[in-house]
Amino acid sequence: MRSLKIFAAFSLSAAAGFLAMTKPAQAIPAFGQQTGQPCTACHIGSFGPQLTPLGRAFKIGGYTQRGGEGWAADVPLSLMIQTSFNNTGAAQNPPPQHYAPNNNFSLDQISGFVGGGIGEHTGGLIQFTWSDVSNTAHLDNTDLRPYTTVIDLGGKDLRLGTTINNAATVQDPYNSTYAWGFPYVASLLAPTPAGQPILASGFGQSALGYTVYGWYDNKLYAEAGFYNTVSPWFLARQGNAFQIGSSTSPAPYLRLAYEWQWNDQAAHIGALFMHADVNPSTDSYVTTNAFGADHYTDFGFDGSYQFLGDGTNTVTVQGIFTHELQNLAGSAAANGIPGATYTLNQLRANASYWYQNTYGITLGVQSTWGPANPVLFAVTGAPSANSKPDSNAIIVEADWVPFGKDDSLWAPFMNLKLGVQYTAYTKFNGGSTNYDGLGGNASNNNTLLVFAWFMF
Repeated sequence: MRSLKIFAAFSLSAAAGFLAMTKPAQAIPAFGQQTGQPCTACHIGSFGPQLTPLGRAFKIGGYTQRGGEGWAADVPLSLMIQTSFNNTGAAQNPPPQHYAPNNNFSLDQISGFVGGGIGEHTGGLIQFTWSDVSNTAHLDNTDLRPYTTVIDLGGKDLRLGTTINNAATVQDPYNSTYAWGFPYVASLLAPTPAGQPILASGFGQSALGYTVYGWYDNKLYAEAGFYNTVSPWFLARQGNAFQIGSSTSPAPYLRLAYEWQWNDQAAHIGALFMHADVNPSTDSYVTTNAFGADHYTDFGFDGSYQFLGDGTNTVTVQGIFTHELQNLAGSAAANGIPGATYTLNQLRANASYWYQNTYGITLGVQSTWGPANPVLFAVTGAPSANSKPDSNAIIVEADWVPFGKDDSLWAPFMNLKLGVQYTAYTKFNGGSTNYDGLGGNASNNNTLLVFAWFMF
């Protein structure tokens, strides 16, 4: 019984990690002030996080590009406020802490940012977030670029750089990957599927990643490095917690992508790899090696297409498929479960259309599947009665961004996105009906989210 409780804590911690990773991603006004560019120059739909080719170049270049004038160009500070209304297909039982079972207004987060370049070779982005939903404050997405430079190689530019970041793919320049992928905003009150690959949520913000990268001729992007979880003492002071566990050795991370640009269009294909050996979590700041380690290996393949035109009509398509190999020897032994080898598959894809970078609509699909996994998914009612991770979701979002252009009110000091998003589940945590053994249906978790997202 005690080992089962340990495993339950581990599973709930992993689920909480996924919730942390689904918070909104950011495009901060400080970048516009530093570069002298409107939001439309670097972002699809006048609002982040989806990047244009220029936005990708700014990020890969270490956030160092300048061009702004006046005092604001040297102030690397921004503020974000996000609030929303949340409705789910059925009342939640038990309800979210401090909230009603359904139809809730929430102050999802207030975030402060430090972001921009220091000279020609150093820059970064640091986010601090407080949420009224969890009533917690923590160090959020962080991407530091200690040194970057350009050298000539065969008559072409080769950009070389280094990163220190706190979540896999936070540093990635493509929005097909996880940290900055669609949906860019999500409900913090609604249930979400439990099965997620480690590239999406394995370490969350409980680790530090150290990578080096190269970008050749604005086409070929390659990155390599590793992640290590931080100490429980440091983790607690960040306001974060362990997710799948603590690393027993550096977790290697590899990224390769190739991009084409032509006639106001862009496309890329890419691949990712990550392997992690971890001592499973037993609490927010506690892990154990009493029963051995767990092992995860992810192989990801992604791609995207962008039609930018003259800015009147913009179309984007992006997707990622991830296959994960799991050897959960430590967690299996802790629970007396025979067998410890499993797999997990996930596909995410979306397409968007924007008119004049002001009115946008996006359609996304997410599908997760794999064999029954009693180690991760067999806790009664949390989350799967048949121990399967299978979940299917369709997400539709409509947005209005009235600012973010050259001639916008208060440009470049303010931006706003108003949106309506609906997520429909045809399968959730292993089933369409009675997926948790307690009468829960997938459609009970369908979520209507109406949100306002301010940037200053």
